[in-house]
Amino acid sequence: MSDAAQPTAAEVRAAAEAVKTALDRHLAAVERRTGEDDPAVYEAFNELAAAAEAYDELLYDRYDEVTPFEIPGADDSLPPYTGPEEPNALSVLIRRDYAVAEPQRLLAQAQRIEAADDEGTEGSGTVHGALGILFGEFEPDEIASRHKEFGLEEGDSTLWVLAADEPAEPGEWLEAPFEQADPQRVVCRFDVSAVFDDLDDEDDEDDGVDGGLAADLDELDDLEDVDDVEGEDLDGDLEPLDAERR
Repeated sequence: MSDAAQPTAAEVRAAAEAVKTALDRHLAAVERRTGEDDPAVYEAFNELAAAAEAYDELLYDRYDEVTPFEIPGADDSLPPYTGPEEPNALSVLIRRDYAVAEPQRLLAQAQRIEAADDEGTEGSGTVHGALGILFGEFEPDEIASRHKEFGLEEGDSTLWVLAADEPAEPGEWLEAPFEQADPQRVVCRFDVSAVFDDLDDEDDEDDGVDGGLAADLDELDDLEDVDDVEGEDLDGDLEPLDAERR
C-alpha cells in the first residue's frame, strides 16, 4: 500500500475506540440476554466482530501490526430468528457430504443388494450406479451410521430445522427443494465437521454413536461374506458423530 493510501494515526485510534465501545455493548447485551438465541446478543456480536476486523486492518496498514484476536465472521452463524412464534409446520433440511474412499467395497455392497433384488436391479458395475442402489435400499440415517461398510468416508454435514406458517402443498417445492431456505426461520441447527475434532478428541475415542443415529447391529451379520473386501471387518466399526450447535 502506498503512503498516500495509509490510514492516519487518528483513524487507527478511532477504530480502537470503536472496538472498546462495541466490546462494552456486547458485554451489556450478554448480561441482559433473555435466552440462548437473543437477537440483541447476536447483533452486538456482529458489531464487535466488524469493529475488531476494521481495527485490525487499519492497524496493519498503518503500523504493520496485527491483533491476537480471531473473531468468527457473521456468515459463520445464523441471523436472528424472525419466523412465527408458534409454527404450524416445519421443514428439515439435511446435507451430508461423503468421499468414496473404497470404491471396491461400495461396488461389492451394491452387487450384493442387486443379487438379492427380486426385481432385477441393475447398475452395480459403476460407482454412480452403485450409489443409486445403495441410497435406494437404505435410509440416509442408516447410511450415515454405517458409512464405513459402504466404502464411504464422512465429510461435513448440517441439519437445519425451519419454521413455516403452513405446510407446503404436495409437490410444491420438489423441483428446487432448498431454494427458499430462509436462515431467519431456522429454529435450530446442528453441524458436524472435522474442524471440531480438536475440541472433541475424547469423544472420538468412544464406541457409541451420537445424535440418536444408532446402527442395528443384527443387520450387519449378513455382510461378512463380501468377496471384494479382503481382511476387513464388516461388523460396523461405528464412530460417534460430533454435533456442534450454532
